[in-house]
Amino acid sequence: MQKIKSFMIPQEELRELREQPTDPQAEQEIINSIDEVYFSNDSFDMVKYELEKLPSVLSLQELEQYRDRLKQQQAAVSKKVADLILEKQPSYVKELDRVTSLQTSLQLAAVICTNGRRHLNIAKEGFTQASLGLLANQRKRQLLIGLLKSLRTIKTLQRTDVRLSEMLEEEDYPGAIQLCLECQKAASTFKHYSCISELNSKLQDTLEQIEEQLDVALSKICKNFDVSHYTKVQQAYRLLGKTQTAMDQLHMHFTQAIHNTVFQVVLGYVELCAGNTDTRFQKLQYKDLCMHITSDSYIPCLADLCKALWEVMLSYYRTMEWHEKYDRDETSPGSDCSSTVGSEESNFDRSYVKKKLEHGLTRIWQDVQLKVKTYFLGTDMSSFKYDDFIFVLDIISRLMQVGEEFCGSKSEVLQESIRKQSVNYFKNYHRTRLEELRMFLENETWELCPVKSNFIILQLHEFKFLGQSQSPSVSPSKHPSSATSLFEQYCNGGNPFEIQADKDDETEDVLAANGYESDELEKSAYQEYDSDSDVPEELKRDYVDEQTGDAPVKSVSRETLRSRKRSDYNLNKVNAPILTNTTLNVIRLVGKYMQMMTILKPIAFDVIHCMSQLFDYYLYAVYTFFGRNDTYESSGLGLSSSRLRTTLNRIQESLIDMEVSTDASGTLTASEERKEKVPSPHLSHLVDLTTSETLFGLAQRVVATESLVFLAEQFEFLQTHLDSVMPAAKKPFLQQFYSQTVSTASELRKPIYWIVAAKAIDYEQMLLLMANVKWDVKEIMSQHNMYIDALLKEFEEFNKRLTEVSKQVRIPLPVSNTLWEHCIRLANRTIVEGYANVKKCSNEGRALMQLDFQQFLLKLEKLTDLRPIPDKEFVETYIKAYYLTENDMERWIKEHREYSTKQLTNLVNVCLGSHINKKARQKLLAAIDDLERPKR
Repeated sequence: MQKIKSFMIPQEELRELREQPTDPQAEQEIINSIDEVYFSNDSFDMVKYELEKLPSVLSLQELEQYRDRLKQQQAAVSKKVADLILEKQPSYVKELDRVTSLQTSLQLAAVICTNGRRHLNIAKEGFTQASLGLLANQRKRQLLIGLLKSLRTIKTLQRTDVRLSEMLEEEDYPGAIQLCLECQKAASTFKHYSCISELNSKLQDTLEQIEEQLDVALSKICKNFDVSHYTKVQQAYRLLGKTQTAMDQLHMHFTQAIHNTVFQVVLGYVELCAGNTDTRFQKLQYKDLCMHITSDSYIPCLADLCKALWEVMLSYYRTMEWHEKYDRDETSPGSDCSSTVGSEESNFDRSYVKKKLEHGLTRIWQDVQLKVKTYFLGTDMSSFKYDDFIFVLDIISRLMQVGEEFCGSKSEVLQESIRKQSVNYFKNYHRTRLEELRMFLENETWELCPVKSNFIILQLHEFKFLGQSQSPSVSPSKHPSSATSLFEQYCNGGNPFEIQADKDDETEDVLAANGYESDELEKSAYQEYDSDSDVPEELKRDYVDEQTGDAPVKSVSRETLRSRKRSDYNLNKVNAPILTNTTLNVIRLVGKYMQMMTILKPIAFDVIHCMSQLFDYYLYAVYTFFGRNDTYESSGLGLSSSRLRTTLNRIQESLIDMEVSTDASGTLTASEERKEKVPSPHLSHLVDLTTSETLFGLAQRVVATESLVFLAEQFEFLQTHLDSVMPAAKKPFLQQFYSQTVSTASELRKPIYWIVAAKAIDYEQMLLLMANVKWDVKEIMSQHNMYIDALLKEFEEFNKRLTEVSKQVRIPLPVSNTLWEHCIRLANRTIVEGYANVKKCSNEGRALMQLDFQQFLLKLEKLTDLRPIPDKEFVETYIKAYYLTENDMERWIKEHREYSTKQLTNLVNVCLGSHINKKARQKLLAAIDDLERPKR
């Protein structure tokens, strides 16, 4: 405004300007031409500004022009201001009227206030001080009465502290919490008193103290569940409204109880073994502590560990039972609900507790598994005794049964631990047993081990578990027929992991006093074994080979024994099984392996594979000792079947360490990859296989071979049981083992007894005697040649020696038949060979050959019951081929490839001149050569 006023022109000039006609647009342009600085702020000095704008050289004319322009600007501004004032003149008048009216109203209000004050002074003077004082005293009296009540309540609150302490000592947690909550409610009413604020704080501390003691009381449940104690604790938590918190705390306590329990048990044994002098064990981790357990204390510590963990799991089991019963009582029709909201909250709490408890089952069992796994794998058990290891497995199996009943778990953690420890143990155990078997075989004199005639493997301690419905060696979880669970059985006391020295007091009496025993003695001494009432049905059934349909002979039937008495070579000897001490040891080993396999289903294949190696090694040893003879094997007589040769080659490649060298102590210098192999056994130097009087060790050969056959029969007897525990994916291995290996045991008779047959009779002497006979006689002879008598004399001597051998060891009918078959077959082939050495032969000579052979058969049939006579047709066909014509002989040669080239050639040459010419001879020899060519 100041700038505007300073810019305004005098009234006279303004009047002149008004009188002049104006153009609003021109005026606005003039105003717009004014410098912006004139509108900036109030402290602007326009005179100084205009003077500073003057040029250094002044021009009057320019100054006047500039002055006129400033006057025009001033006139324009003045006119604009004047126009604005005139425009706002009505509003100014109106506002001035309102100010006048407001002044009048204020004067009226001042009068009203003055009158009001005057009336108030009159009212004050109209009331007395006594009336107001009376009302004040009455109000004070009422306040003091209320204060007295409050003080009495406060006094009572202060005395409740002592009662709360008494109730906590009595473990009346619900009563203590109820009292404390009531006190807190009462205290909140008088919180405006300073003493109450302190008391309220104290009650809150007391409540926290009760919760702490309640938590301690809850932790005691984990090791020794008490119904009344747990009921009080749960009631207390419900009063606090912390049912869910209590369940969370309970699971934490169970987890802590498992950790503390196992640690204290293991620590106790470690310190006991260390003599309580070393305190560093308390600072070790549980895993490291387990590694300090000694072998002697391992089993007792494991048992105590499982006992303690059982108590924890039993407490959890009983806790769940309590909640199930509580839920039933709460949801029963007789129970009334105070409100819908309270009922919904209670249902939610029950649902939460139920889910928490169900989830906790798996969690707690997982903790138990991990703790036991750490302990179980913390010690190398490879050096444990077999019975101790089986006992450990029994404890773990019982624990796995507890886990299955506890939460339905298959205990994969424990199963894997058992598998690891068992594979490690069994690998070392089997290696040691194979070495022992080699030692037994190398020291075995192959003498008969006299056992009862009714001996069966179920009489051995190692196989008792097969004949019992339940066995201490078998995992309890394998007996689903048990009516009650372990938790129900031991709910009121006892422990499933109590170590019981339940050793079998029954003596194992399977050995005979001598090889001869009467049926009466046998019956009186072994009546308990005659009854097979305790033998499972599946073990009574005979095993029938699916491929051949043959049922193997087993020494379990009296009918079988009687039939053997009638047919065996020596009729005055009881038909007891033929086996050696080594055979018995192998059978016992098989029993132990099967016990382990029954418990250790996960490694059943490994165990059965090792069992097969025991049989393989025994079979290979018998063959190596008594059946290997390159001379006879190359004879082309088919003594060893292709299946037997394949089996022997497989055993040699997979099990026998052919490159290993042994020193005096028998330590091996095998590489890592040959650790699983065993050196080939060597026959004991005490076994004589060269004496003709004993038929070249026939007694030892019979004992060895027939003990192998007996062992094979026992494996067949056990096939059903082995098949039931073998994993489905591995069953082809078991089937192949039985079809390719076990079934070949009896095939060893051929090569083993062939060696005896080849040496028992002097076939070379017979060839010499036959060479001295004239076969080109001109007349038919009625008397046989002397070589037949010499041969029959050899057979009579053989029969006599066979009888002598049978006095030492029973010779079963299959053995005697095999021996006679081999001897007769060799004799017949020798006869053919002798006939093939003949240079000249007439028709009468051929008839003499037939006479000799018929005489041989006639006398031979009196010496043996073997029918038909082996290779009888082999000799007769060769003799009769002499009479064939050229064309028939050519066809005969092509059809009878069982004869050697020499024998066929000789036959053609002998016929030359009689009924075959040289041309025909060349043709027949060419045919023989064609037969020989493919063989090359």
